Amino acid sequence: MSTTSSRTRLGALALAVAGVLFLLYPALRPWNDETTAAGALASMGSGAWVAAHLFAMIGFILVPLGLLALVPLVRGTRGESLALPAVLVTWIGAGLTLPYYGAEDFALHAIAGQAAGGGFDLPAMADAVRFGPVAATTFALGLLSLGGGAVLAAIAVTRSGVLARGSAVLFAVGFALFIPQFFGPPALRVVHGVILAAGLIQLAVAMSRVQKRNRTPEPVPAP
Repeated sequence: MSTTSSRTRLGALALAVAGVLFLLYPALRPWNDETTAAGALASMGSGAWVAAHLFAMIGFILVPLGLLALVPLVRGTRGESLALPAVLVTWIGAGLTLPYYGAEDFALHAIAGQAAGGGFDLPAMADAVRFGPVAATTFALGLLSLGGGAVLAAIAVTRSGVLARGSAVLFAVGFALFIPQFFGPPALRVVHGVILAAGLIQLAVAMSRVQKRNRTPEPVPAP
């Protein structure tokens, strides 16, 4: 198996796994009223909280790794000039987003454990972690970069003529909506997870089909 073929296969797998993880993230996340002490404790103190946010973090790591496999697939096409920038912008976005998710996951879970004994206001502590100016700014910049990288990747795919046209559009829509979906109800956030999963898996399938087509041997002319 060639290096390019192996990279494509692994890249497609990384995107597909990321899609499943982004679906599990809102599906498993506890949805209690976190403006109340009891609701915040029930959500943030649970093992499901840790698992759900960890799934999202792994997904953020896998997406730029998967997009790396897109670069050789569109080489020599009109999409080539955007493929590598898409990877780099997405990678930067993941790097800026992950620290915030780490605090959301591990720090808030640890704080909830301490709050179980009483003595301080858990919702207020959660807001302090979430809405610190530096934390909130880097988080927003990270998600905006992820959205921008996904849009660049979608344009590269569309221009390339190699992958199915539009096979990265749903992927781009999912990441472009990452910030707005935080302001929706739990059901909408689960729907967003479905969109992300569908978009990532659709792109992974399109990449796999290109790999399969490229590996099909040319017919040998009859003597």
